[in-house]
Amino acid sequence: MKKTKSSRNSKKRPARGIRSLFSLMFSLSLGGLLLGAFGLGIYMLYLDAVIRTEFDQKRWAMPAKVYARPLELFEGMSLGADAFEQELKLLRYRDVNCPVEPAPPPAENGKRSLRRKPKPPTPEACVPPPNGGEAPTKPGSYARQGETFEVATRDFTFWDGTEPVRKVRLVFAGDILVDLTGLDGQDAPGLLRLDPPEIAGIYPAHYEDRILLKGKDLPPVVVDTLLAVEDRSFFEHAGVNPKGIFRALVANLRAGRTVQGGSTLTQQLVKNLFLSNERSIKRKINEILMAILIDSRYGKDEILEAYANAIYLGQDGSRAIHGFGLASQFYFGLPLEELDLHQVALLVGIIKGPSVYEPRRHPERAKERRALVLDVMVEQNLIGAGDAAVAKEMPLDVTSRAASGITAYPAFLELVQRQLRQYYKPEDLATEGLRVFTTLDPRIQMTAENTLDNSLSPLEKSQPRARPLQGAAVVTDTQTGEVLAVVGDREPKKAGFNRALDAKRLAGSLIKPVVYLTALEQPDRYTLTTLLNDSPLVYTSGGQRWAPANYDKRYHGRVTLRDALARSYNVPAVRVGLDVDVINVVGMLQRLGLERDLKPYPSLLLGGVDMTPFEIAQIYEGIASGGFRIPLRAIREVTNANGRSLQHYALDVEKAVDPGPAYLVTNAMQQVVKAGTASAMKSKLSPELNIAGKTGTTDDYRDSWFAGFSGDRLAVIWVGRDDNKPTGLSGASGALRVWMDLMAGLKLEPLDAPPPAGVEEIWVDPRSGLRLSQGCRRGQLIPFLAGSAPQGSTACSSPPARRAARPNGRGADSSDDGGDAGGMSDFFQRLME
Repeated sequence: MKKTKSSRNSKKRPARGIRSLFSLMFSLSLGGLLLGAFGLGIYMLYLDAVIRTEFDQKRWAMPAKVYARPLELFEGMSLGADAFEQELKLLRYRDVNCPVEPAPPPAENGKRSLRRKPKPPTPEACVPPPNGGEAPTKPGSYARQGETFEVATRDFTFWDGTEPVRKVRLVFAGDILVDLTGLDGQDAPGLLRLDPPEIAGIYPAHYEDRILLKGKDLPPVVVDTLLAVEDRSFFEHAGVNPKGIFRALVANLRAGRTVQGGSTLTQQLVKNLFLSNERSIKRKINEILMAILIDSRYGKDEILEAYANAIYLGQDGSRAIHGFGLASQFYFGLPLEELDLHQVALLVGIIKGPSVYEPRRHPERAKERRALVLDVMVEQNLIGAGDAAVAKEMPLDVTSRAASGITAYPAFLELVQRQLRQYYKPEDLATEGLRVFTTLDPRIQMTAENTLDNSLSPLEKSQPRARPLQGAAVVTDTQTGEVLAVVGDREPKKAGFNRALDAKRLAGSLIKPVVYLTALEQPDRYTLTTLLNDSPLVYTSGGQRWAPANYDKRYHGRVTLRDALARSYNVPAVRVGLDVDVINVVGMLQRLGLERDLKPYPSLLLGGVDMTPFEIAQIYEGIASGGFRIPLRAIREVTNANGRSLQHYALDVEKAVDPGPAYLVTNAMQQVVKAGTASAMKSKLSPELNIAGKTGTTDDYRDSWFAGFSGDRLAVIWVGRDDNKPTGLSGASGALRVWMDLMAGLKLEPLDAPPPAGVEEIWVDPRSGLRLSQGCRRGQLIPFLAGSAPQGSTACSSPPARRAARPNGRGADSSDDGGDAGGMSDFFQRLME
């Protein structure tokens, strides 16, 4: 039977429908693919822009590095051999004559021996050989024979030029450097400046740290070991290694857990620079895409250099350790190029899990991981089996203790940061790799820290009920205003409340030299021998009465101004302060360097004003310098990462007081030490130093102070309690003892400046203030401003003039301290609040 036309058309319709459906699906799929490709392309462009921004502008944040002062050496300087070796150890210079392990076995045929001479076990084991031993050849090494050193210095770029590598011989005799000679044909340097110790870093918000390395600075042994362990096909793949991913997948499936990673070095770099630690498909896709983009845009050497600086290798408190350069210092205390084979193997092994293989906490795990890396190196023909066997037997050789926190000098660093904020934005300090050269003297800082820590416990035990004490110390150079040491806590490495900068406590009798300095600017009214009235005083203001009393609760009649300061009598200081006007005393404090306003209340004359140890140091610096206002500075220079000077902190000197009155008040402060409240100093320090100073004690013995200076060093010590409760310590029984122990550990210049122009020294009777003939035994040589010396005289054979009878009928020739603000009424106490 014939098929009709309609039946044939009905069979064609389903075929056309299927084709149309396939065509639609194909079109949709193609459109989807094109749209997806377009979207992927846009996303890749976005990722590429992110990568270019990070790599081309700032591949990694470079924190500012902070350095202590460099040690400058010259013939005739005051420095002993032991102190010099201490400086070298602080810089991690290596003694080449420390005992070492036996020489390594020879390399096996056809295989490179990458093993270096092993590092000596401990510095304490170093014993100089009798024949002089090995000579230093590598920068950063030295040899000592008695008081003679041979040193190979490191090069370093300062703000004023580069100090080259030098080989020198130094000979000490006692505490003097007597000879400085160049070796190997080098000229003897007139001034040798060592590289400065790095003491801190100012880090980005996430506290990452790194020592930047250039690709050319990476030792071949480190590169070879890294590639053998982490990415053997690094130079062949395009950022991602499919074979490696597949191999890791199979290994992980067989083990039933993650035992092997398939990430290339480029992928690891992406994770460190751009991505979080989140484990997700999205993060993995981003990692692969970005790795491909990085490999297509940058050369392999650039990627390797970035990896060497970015890889995370450990944690130091809140500080993240990034890059091989810093990790080498953090774990071994050595530059990367000085590491031995066993140390390189450990460093590369840590990459797999810095917390899991942390050698200080997990030494056995670290050794196992190191052994695995050494086996890989043998397998890849990098070293021989003999070298590997010897390296496996070596100790981990990590330093005994990592640095605690961001810096070992938290109180000093805080001062540096505050002064830097005057010139730089916080983000510049944290990311631009600035180099900050400070005034810190590490040996003085260490002495101050140890003294405060060792002194407070005996002071606590000296009291009937031991109470926890705290303390602070500031040490400066009297002539330059450079801050040499700052201690803000009895646990000096502990970051937190900085008592040296922020503990505002009543200043007590430390204000009295300023009161008398204000008076001595009026030589027609006040000299050191002016007789002051020490008798009961009642001051009335606004219906309120104030009757200041002396520390010993006695009155002493007519006393010279110099004796009143030396014995820290309160009543004469108040009389003088009221006479010259309290507002002028406030002005003198500000002229000397106090940078805030004060209310001119009479209680200020006895130290009824809160001040920090640093503020006291600034005020006393003005006296110690001979009347010049020299802002205390912790920074000498700031340079960029390449050594170009950005900010020079020049010595800023401004005349605050004429040299004459400053000289006179210094003389009176020397009397405090010779025969006054600080006379106990003679038991610890030579009287020939002629030290000037002042004790300070506040009501109920809440604060114990001493501030004093030699010819070159000024130090301020505060001892007290954080809860402001009584300590039972006066300035003489507390802070003075700490001050003496501190200064006894330093090399001090005597305070023996000649009288300035306009000052004459006259032989006078210290009791009557009248002239005496030269050589009269009871006389003293006392300075006066020209034209203000006493006109009257007394015979040497005459009996000494008697002081007026004391109003209370009792005699007293000494006072422990000023007592400071004792007997104030509630009204004046409220004024101080």
